[in-house]
Amino acid sequence: MSASRRNFLKTAVVAASSALAAPTFAQMPASLNPEEGPSSNSGKADYTIRIAATPLEIAPNKIISATTYNGQFPGPLLRFKEGQRVVVDMVNDTDTPEQLHWHGQLVPVDVDGASEEGTPYIPAHGTRRISFVPRPSGYRFYHTHNRAGADLSAGQYSGQVGHVYIEPKHEPGNYDREVFLVLKEFEPSFSRGGDMPQDALSPATKVKALEEKGEAAMKASLAKGMPHGYEVGYDVFTINGRMLGHGEPIKVKQGERVLFHVLNGSATEIRSLALPGHTFHVVALDGNPVPNPAIVPFLWLGTAERVSAIVEMNHPGVWIMGDTSDDDRRHGMGIVVEYANHSGKPQWIAPTRFRWDYRKFARPGATAPEPDETFEMTFAKENAAAEGFNRWTINGEAYPMTGAMAPPAFHLHEGRRYRVRMRNESDDLHPIHLHRHVFELTNIMGMPTAGVMKDVVMLGGYQEVAFDFVASDPGMTLFHCHQQLHMDFGFMTLFDYL
Repeated sequence: MSASRRNFLKTAVVAASSALAAPTFAQMPASLNPEEGPSSNSGKADYTIRIAATPLEIAPNKIISATTYNGQFPGPLLRFKEGQRVVVDMVNDTDTPEQLHWHGQLVPVDVDGASEEGTPYIPAHGTRRISFVPRPSGYRFYHTHNRAGADLSAGQYSGQVGHVYIEPKHEPGNYDREVFLVLKEFEPSFSRGGDMPQDALSPATKVKALEEKGEAAMKASLAKGMPHGYEVGYDVFTINGRMLGHGEPIKVKQGERVLFHVLNGSATEIRSLALPGHTFHVVALDGNPVPNPAIVPFLWLGTAERVSAIVEMNHPGVWIMGDTSDDDRRHGMGIVVEYANHSGKPQWIAPTRFRWDYRKFARPGATAPEPDETFEMTFAKENAAAEGFNRWTINGEAYPMTGAMAPPAFHLHEGRRYRVRMRNESDDLHPIHLHRHVFELTNIMGMPTAGVMKDVVMLGGYQEVAFDFVASDPGMTLFHCHQQLHMDFGFMTLFDYL
């Protein structure tokens, strides 16, 4: 969030390594194989996750209240083994039924953690036990899937975010150590208007027809006297639940190769991360190894995206690893990296200008196979149409804001390859997420691409993106924007299997 946007919000408040092989659809089975063992519903669980309100000290004498997992933020790192069944008890000590979503995993609908698919709730002051086979390998995470609406203490505005790392059966381990980081804001408040900057996303071009239609709709709304729809801003920014300068530094040694697993755990914000004097060798996106590992000056992550990147510690000193936004970094979005035998005030140097381009990590010169069927989707914003909040539609339909299952809009046949072609008729960025499947980016603004496997993709304002997936995990499948305000106010739809 830029300084100018923060000022606007405040005045408007209203209450892995390159040797890893990239996964393919065929390597990502969803059903249980006989050798993976039976489900266990008796005896002791392998893991217990307890949901409860917790005070968090994010800086000395700065304590906030948040709903957390196991009394901490982020929630505990869960290290699973690929293909080895686990049993998890989820204990809800709050007054509200909860959903815990296993983001990026290929799990059945009764486990996935989305009421829209039919996953049972974890009852208020109750417990639910689940059993599943973790897959695919790599960096995943878990988080609440409750809607928040106008409640800024609910949904992902809370502290319900935790890491999952699924150990692959074979991993070369071309690094010395791992560091897991969650980027997250707290103390949200509502405002009117204020678009997210997208000057780091490439390509920067827009589709003229989409822009004309979206701008005309907004002008017509404002001409009728409607205000801009509500947005959300934040006062507190943290990495691993601590504001810059108030947590333990990351202590490193010269010559170390550190594999950073970075998660944007925000409810609504785009995040970036730079380390002065160092570069990031990106080896995986959303936990999936990329076919073309590449070196970048900083990381850029939409809501719910993950990046795994190796940093060679070859620039001794005491540095601030932080957001490239000066304002957000000064409000806490950073962490100190301290070399052995070095001390002093942490230093910040802005990185070189750079545009984040998914195609940089794609298979050079490759194109994806033709799909069996293509789904066309157009996303649009109805300004301030839902009691002051923007209403979001997919092909003209807003998902009911009840948390219940709606009739599926798209129908799948198991084993077929589907292409989802998305057009954005708004100036907002959208982190698009597909549950229980991994997809392949196949076209960005008319430019074919292949090989990059993800579960969230950022769709720029007035832009077009396409991805392919194979229908390999039968059952209701939720598709939505991962921006909490967008998801809560209509930006969802369902796929089912015929």
